[in-house]
Amino acid sequence: MLRRDASRSYQEFNGEDGAGPLGSHQNNEVSEVERDQVSCDPSPDEDVVDNNLMPIGFNKACVKNVFTAILVLIYLLLTTVAVFLAYQTISDFMEKLNHPVMSVSYKEVEEFTAPGIALYPGKARLLSCMHRYHDDIPPLVASDRSVERNCIKEDVIYHGPYSNQTQKRAIVVRGPTDVRNRELIFLQFSRNETEEDFSAISYMIFAKFSDMLESSDKAAFMMDCERNYSMWTFSGGFRTWVKMSLVKTSGRGNESVEFRQESNVVKYIDKRPPQEQANELFFVVFQWRDPFIQQVKDIVTANPWNTIAILCGVFMALFKAADFAKLSIKWMIKIRKRHLRAKMRELNQIS
Repeated sequence: MLRRDASRSYQEFNGEDGAGPLGSHQNNEVSEVERDQVSCDPSPDEDVVDNNLMPIGFNKACVKNVFTAILVLIYLLLTTVAVFLAYQTISDFMEKLNHPVMSVSYKEVEEFTAPGIALYPGKARLLSCMHRYHDDIPPLVASDRSVERNCIKEDVIYHGPYSNQTQKRAIVVRGPTDVRNRELIFLQFSRNETEEDFSAISYMIFAKFSDMLESSDKAAFMMDCERNYSMWTFSGGFRTWVKMSLVKTSGRGNESVEFRQESNVVKYIDKRPPQEQANELFFVVFQWRDPFIQQVKDIVTANPWNTIAILCGVFMALFKAADFAKLSIKWMIKIRKRHLRAKMRELNQIS
């Protein structure tokens, strides 16, 4: 009895031990798996540390990157504005250079240079040519009397500038000079018959009478004057009072002279006998309007120094913007590398 119980108790003990090698191996595997699971699962303290450190570092780097990107965009915008300003400055300079502004000024003189007055009477005959002062008109001259004159004149025959077949005869008279004493020149013509449809005498005013006297080829000189100056007319049976004004225009290396005029026309009351009225009479008076010369100049308002200063400022801003953009990009790369190193360091500490 005692032996059977002893053998059974020995078999039970032996059975528990009988699973010895296999059972101990299984127990070892279970313990290793549990150990691995325990080592892989982070502890509550490590979770708290990771959750506190990672968002703070990420937020700082993100804010810095965003701030740098905003600054780069701002400087790119400023660079665009600077380029547009440079383009606009150059465009305005070229526009002002190609389209100068006209400046008008008046110069007062004591007397004018004697102009040349070229008259084309055709078949008309010069009866009188008188210099007078203070608006004093000389008495009329009868058509059958001799010519009265105290003026300087030249007769020039030349071919027209636009047709060599047209021959012209011009009586060139020295114009008035003394504007203070209201000097005038009075001319009277008479014409017996005409084949033209309109009764008129043409005339032209050019800058200097002395230029014509000093010219070696007066015919060529008169041709050039006819090309460059305007023609006017005065009619028969009227007294035409011409008041002249001088305009000098200068710009782009050339200078021109222009005569402007105001004319008053008064009808002539013919009191001659009927048989003498067949001779048509022409009366013309030339006088300066006022003692002022109108000077018209082309002024270029574009200032090259101002343009150069603006462009220098623009280019300096562009270089500064480029330097800042380069430094900002380097800073972003440096911050990115620092953030990656910190992240790797944290991962190493966790592992």
